[in-house]
Amino acid sequence: MKNIFAYLSIVFLLIGCQEETTTTKDATMTETALIAKAKDIHKRVMTVDTHCDINVRNFTDTINYTQRLSSQVNLPKMIEGGLDVPWFIVYTGQDSLTDKGFAKAYANAMSKFEAIHKLCEEIAPDQIQLATTSEQAKAIWRSGKKVAMIGIENGYPVGNDISNIKTFYDLGGRYMSLAHNGHSQLSDSNTGEKDNQWLHNGLSELGKQAVAEMNRLGMMIDVSHPSKEAMRQMIALTKAPIIASHSSARALCDHSRNLDDEQLQWIKENGGVVQTVAFRSYLNTAKNDKRSAFETEVAKNIADSMNVEWLERKQIMALAPEEREVYFDFYQEMIGLRDKKMASMQGVPPAVDVADFVDHIDYMVNKIGLEHVGISSDFDGGGGIEGWSDASQTLNVTIELVRRGYTEEEIAALWSGNLFRVLDQVQEIAQTLTS
Repeated sequence: MKNIFAYLSIVFLLIGCQEETTTTKDATMTETALIAKAKDIHKRVMTVDTHCDINVRNFTDTINYTQRLSSQVNLPKMIEGGLDVPWFIVYTGQDSLTDKGFAKAYANAMSKFEAIHKLCEEIAPDQIQLATTSEQAKAIWRSGKKVAMIGIENGYPVGNDISNIKTFYDLGGRYMSLAHNGHSQLSDSNTGEKDNQWLHNGLSELGKQAVAEMNRLGMMIDVSHPSKEAMRQMIALTKAPIIASHSSARALCDHSRNLDDEQLQWIKENGGVVQTVAFRSYLNTAKNDKRSAFETEVAKNIADSMNVEWLERKQIMALAPEEREVYFDFYQEMIGLRDKKMASMQGVPPAVDVADFVDHIDYMVNKIGLEHVGISSDFDGGGGIEGWSDASQTLNVTIELVRRGYTEEEIAALWSGNLFRVLDQVQEIAQTLTS
């Protein structure tokens, strides 16, 4: 969901989920004391968000992350909320499995790598630096700077040339998913579940080679978007732990982007980690549907007052790319107006919030163990919930974890320790494969 209309998915996704809340607060602690404790912990732990999308338009000499942009992630918001390590995402949408499609995807991927490097090396090297290992990340963090790391969403730009994985690795990519929304040349996507249509019945032969190459290089394999069968085959083939960079628990929310209990058990046995994602319709879609329907009606009224025709998703996707950009700019402006208007309205349905998010963390901690659970937002790619709507509100996640009774050591593991453990192991195993 990472094209410029990913943000619109919060309006259009309609999938049912159960509602569940399991808040357990220490009755001996006042709310003021709880928040003070959470703030202290938040300052001491390293916070890692494994999925933050980017738009290259925000990485120029005049418009960039040193400014408080409308993007959910930028340096002012990271500083305000205490988000230390965003994994910036090199995302490419799925297109035709042709040389022309692969070439276009490769160029798109390279533009995003270049944007991230420009931020860290030219625009704001005094504020943020690129890391490719956990030790580098920790050293940069201790110096007082923010840390950028890079994930690749969709192996589509690899094309039919496996050597491109090393090109991406050399540019800083430290995880990659082999598919996104739609089957790639490497792997089937979870989206095939809708009509039970598959291209490879898991991984293609090229996809199997990609798994081996990622193991050899020391690049984490991300299973958030590939199909369940592709994930099963990846786990059977890989010599290293895997990650789900932005997924939640299917037992609480029945969406194909979430992991069912069998998949969670696979990750536990593999030694990997699931980075719980703050995406509204993956957390509690029944609750989200009610809210989204209300928001849409308010948005339509605002669009009408602005003399802009309200477009449904199919109409938007039919627009030319330039027209989509224009419509997205309108949509961004409209969101601010909509939220301001709703703040003064009565009877607004409750939004999916941080408590719903931590319900998924609780579930997976209980199911597969705390050491296999982490945190992600999917900011600027459709993610964001009430209370953690952008990087400036990152502290609220720690507050809710403290409210649930997690210790500082456990919170540190959830925020960064577990993910970095997997990265370290993947890189250590790569050393044995190349020595």
